[in-house]
Amino acid sequence: MLLWRAVKIAFRGIGANKMRSFLTMLGIIIGVGAIISMLSIGEGAKKQVSQSIQRFGTNLLRVSPGSARVGHVHRGTVTTLTMEDGEAIRRGVSGINLVGSSVQNMAQVKYANKNTSTAINGTTPEYSELNNFPVETGRFIDGKDLKLIRKVAVLGTTVKEELFGGGIAVGKQIKVKGANFQVIGVLKSKGATSWRDPDNQVVIPLTTSQKRLFSQNHVENIYIQVESIDRIEEVKQSVEKLLRIRHRIQPGADADFSIRDYTEFISALKETGQTFTVLLGGVAAVSLLVGGIGVMNIMLVSVTERTREIGVRMAVGARRRDIMLQFLIEALVITVTGGIIGIILGASMAYGIAEFGNWETVITPFSILLAFFFSIFVGMLFGIYPARKASLLDPIVALRYE
Repeated sequence: MLLWRAVKIAFRGIGANKMRSFLTMLGIIIGVGAIISMLSIGEGAKKQVSQSIQRFGTNLLRVSPGSARVGHVHRGTVTTLTMEDGEAIRRGVSGINLVGSSVQNMAQVKYANKNTSTAINGTTPEYSELNNFPVETGRFIDGKDLKLIRKVAVLGTTVKEELFGGGIAVGKQIKVKGANFQVIGVLKSKGATSWRDPDNQVVIPLTTSQKRLFSQNHVENIYIQVESIDRIEEVKQSVEKLLRIRHRIQPGADADFSIRDYTEFISALKETGQTFTVLLGGVAAVSLLVGGIGVMNIMLVSVTERTREIGVRMAVGARRRDIMLQFLIEALVITVTGGIIGIILGASMAYGIAEFGNWETVITPFSILLAFFFSIFVGMLFGIYPARKASLLDPIVALRYE
């Protein structure tokens, strides 16, 4: 039997029972649509992870006050790190590109009749490059601002929009905790993540924060950019050794600081995203398999209904493999047609989730091909048994069937 002729016969058989065929396809349509939409959500989550990784930088170390064994330390309760520690690391440890210090406090920021509560990030000029925070307009703080303890500020986009809307911010005077600050720049937007908004901050010189606003000498973080990711462990050990000496910590005693790198965090994020994608895809695949069972069920019914037709075909010369191919192709036509409709439905669902659900979705060619070939696999898997049953019918018994 020619393949194209078998396909035509399959479509004729499907057309003879339109409603039954549609309901059979429905399980495949839902299954394939679920695979496309669920995988697009998983890929969207992985994309957000990748963006977060780019924000952190894989070769960045962060030194924080408090022993790593103590667990979570509330901000401001431990004051063991100073800006001088950062300078000592810059001078005394090799394999480092940049070192910067910072301290954060919450404060009210005002302009005219508008105000907002935001994070005041007192930091050094290296912060912009260390944390991948370029300036969109104006400039970032520099060494002179730090040395002269200037009251200048660089706004995150969230703060800029709260205070100035679409207007110009650079050159204007704002009040930070009641003190006048001149806006010298606006940071380029990074976009909020699920746990924080990096654009909701005001950056000022570290010395200004310490001496003119919050009266503190310590810093909360020292950021270190390592020359290459291969030297992270070496630099961590060198920094720990240097700080233990500076803080007069005896060998074997717990350090009063902790050093973290983002490689473990990044790996955990990647694994979580991968697990999330596999889980969603697995759930969707189960629904497609349920649809496949429906296909097998309806094909068994079709074999029973067309027993006499099978007998006639065998009597006029059709071989067993021709009968098997006919029913197998019919099952494939149902699943492939349902698969194509399901791909369109799944893509529409993904776009709908992104548009109205404010959730990142990414449709990849891999997910479309996976769903399509999985629908073919389901057709083969659940169509083979009814097709084989049809081919094994005794022609004489089939002709007598009423």
